[in-house]
Amino acid sequence: MPDKLYKTKGVVLRTVKYGETSLVVTMFTELFGVQSYLINGVRTSTKKGTGKANVFQPAAILDLVVYHNELKHLNRIKEFKWAILYQHIFSNVPKNAVALFMVELLTKCLKQPESNPELFHFAEDCFSHLDKSGGAIAANLPLFFALHLPFHFGFRITDNFSEQNIFLDLQEGIFVSKQPGHPHFLDDKQAAVTSQLLKVMQPKELEDIKLNHDFRRHLLQRYEDYYRLHIQDFGTMKSLPVLREVLG
Repeated sequence: MPDKLYKTKGVVLRTVKYGETSLVVTMFTELFGVQSYLINGVRTSTKKGTGKANVFQPAAILDLVVYHNELKHLNRIKEFKWAILYQHIFSNVPKNAVALFMVELLTKCLKQPESNPELFHFAEDCFSHLDKSGGAIAANLPLFFALHLPFHFGFRITDNFSEQNIFLDLQEGIFVSKQPGHPHFLDDKQAAVTSQLLKVMQPKELEDIKLNHDFRRHLLQRYEDYYRLHIQDFGTMKSLPVLREVLG
C-alpha cells in the first residue's frame, strides 16, 4: 500500500528528539486523529534549522502536507507552516501553562488514531481564544475546556442542575437531589459554577464568570478526579501543579 499525500491541520502534542538532527512529533490532526511523524534535519545548528524545530512546540497549530499510510506507526511530513501564528501563548507564562494543560488533557483522552474533526475544531478554537483573550477568560478557559472536552468522548456531564438537584455526582456525571454515598461529588457553589460553565457555548462568555484563585484551583482538582473516574489509566496531570500556581 503506497503512501499518499494529504493536506491537513495538526495540533502539536509532544516532541521527542530523535538522532542528532531529527524529531518525532506526536500531533492531533484534523484528518487522521492522533499521529506520529518523523521529521528529519530540523535540529541542525544553522539558523534555518533552529527556526524549523521551534515550529513544533506543544500547542502549535500547523498547516501540513503529510504522507499517510495506515499500516505505519510513524509517517512523514512533506511540508509544514504555521496555521495560527500565536502572539502570546509561547511568551506569556500563564497562557502557556493553560495551553500545556489543554495539550496534556487532550493527549490523555486521545487513545486511538481515528478522525474526529469536531474535536479538532473545538480544540483549535480554544487555543485561538486563549491566545487572544484577556486575563479573566484565560483563567477560566481550563475549566471550560475540561468540562466540554468529554462531550467528544462520550462522558460529558448532564446539566440538570436545579433547586432540587444541588449535588453533582462525578461518578454518574449528573446532578442529583441527595448527597451520594461516595466521596466523588460537588455541592454548593462548586456544583452551581459547574452548571454555569456547562452552559457556556463560546469562550468569550467566560469573562462573566467571576471566580477567585483558590476556588478555580480546587475545581480543577475535582475535574481531574472526574477524568480519573471515566478514563482508564488516566493517571495524574503533570501540568496541573504549574497551572494552579500561575492562575490568578
